Amino acid sequence: MFKLKTFDRYLIRKYVSTFFFSLLIFTAISMAIDFSEKVKSFIEKPCTLQEILIDYYLGFIFYMGGLLLPLYVLIAVIFFTSRMAFNAEILSLLNAGVSFRRLLRPYLLTALGIFILHLALNHFVVPYTSKARLKFERTYVWTDPKGRNSNVYMLVAPDTRIFVRDYNPNNQTIIGLRVDKFHGSRLVSLLHAQQAEWKEESQRWRLSAYTIRTFDGFRETFVDGSRPLDTALLLTPEDFVWFHNLNEEMTTPELLASIERDRKRGLITSRQFEIELHRRTADAFTTLILTLIGVAVAARKVRGGMGLHLAVGIGLGAAYILLSKFAVSFAASGTVPPSIGMWMPNMVFTGVAFWLMHRAQK
Repeated sequence: MFKLKTFDRYLIRKYVSTFFFSLLIFTAISMAIDFSEKVKSFIEKPCTLQEILIDYYLGFIFYMGGLLLPLYVLIAVIFFTSRMAFNAEILSLLNAGVSFRRLLRPYLLTALGIFILHLALNHFVVPYTSKARLKFERTYVWTDPKGRNSNVYMLVAPDTRIFVRDYNPNNQTIIGLRVDKFHGSRLVSLLHAQQAEWKEESQRWRLSAYTIRTFDGFRETFVDGSRPLDTALLLTPEDFVWFHNLNEEMTTPELLASIERDRKRGLITSRQFEIELHRRTADAFTTLILTLIGVAVAARKVRGGMGLHLAVGIGLGAAYILLSKFAVSFAASGTVPPSIGMWMPNMVFTGVAFWLMHRAQK
């Protein structure tokens, strides 16, 4: 544990103040752009001012902060470090015998604090505030957030497999239901129903026009149901309604529970949850990498000054975002495991950071 010196406190104060200034400015710009896109929905839909400010924009602020925080870090580090380099402050420290590695300590200490803050935001705060934000969007902004779910296969128990041809969330009705029950690898029961309607009061499905076939060796029993039948299945309407950003409103414990549940049921949605889980930690770790890159780029006094440094930093940030999008696509398609896909940009940019540090002014 090293003792903070005067220049350590000076650099930390510069880092923190510039970071929060960048966060404030870019959040305000994001809110202005978002408001211009959604103002028509705010006026036409019966939403209240409290819902807009508290439910939606409070969650929006945390969401944008968690999403773009590494970029704010890069811009902040380049901005104040470039200014110090232009004023010969960095050069004076190096001439006074402060090594480049020693110069990095206050940067990394501050970045570590922001990394911990980002972890808390990504894993708990942002998902919690996103519940109200996304509920607001689904109610007042998106015209058809639910739609239909078709051709759904899932395991609701180790010996029970369900197939649903089509589900209508408007009236909570399944069209084309099939339930297969097994004993080991042997099929023992097969249920077909043309329609199954969810009954909220009894928490059961009402089957219409159904047939049940049971198998005992070479013997088969056939039941042709003409009257509606209420039956309990390990299935609820919530299992069919899927929002494309449902993973954004789940805290990490909820994500882990959903991953375990969907794996048991054989659903591919578990991959999306795994991607989100690894992304939250990988994005926070990016703070440390981009801090090193920012210092390495901006610590050298060059012709072009802060403008050139910011251009290089924004270019590197854009390259990181582009690589992240490719990594998400590879992980979502199953080309690479979610853990590798989400950490791939960090692996690449860690190499970039060490290369830039090796070439930085010493």
